[in-house]
Amino acid sequence: MDAFMMIQRKKVTIFTDAKDNILVHELKKMISRILKVAPQNQQLFYKDEIMDENKTLSDCGLNATIAKAQSPALVGLALRMDDGEFEPLELIPYSSPPELPYVMKNQETNGQEPPM
Repeated sequence: MDAFMMIQRKKVTIFTDAKDNILVHELKKMISRILKVAPQNQQLFYKDEIMDENKTLSDCGLNATIAKAQSPALVGLALRMDDGEFEPLELIPYSSPPELPYVMKNQETNGQEPPM
């Protein structure tokens, strides 16, 4: 089954899907084709734990029941720095749109009063 993922590093986000029985190393290869960064220079995180590249996505907790198309699983990505160490994981949250003005909220309900 397909596991849908949102791979995020700083302000970069990659949406992808993969079979949940592939190795984490194969996912790193997919990322390397997009970002042009070798798999050995990538570190993936799921639920604040480093993903072992010799395990399958399912072994790491990513499967089709958890990582759905409408709510993909968040996978963190850290890259190796020049000194050989991996950078700290940094996920920059998206900004939220401002709240709608009252006048526009009425338009969403087509001018009807909300039910009480």
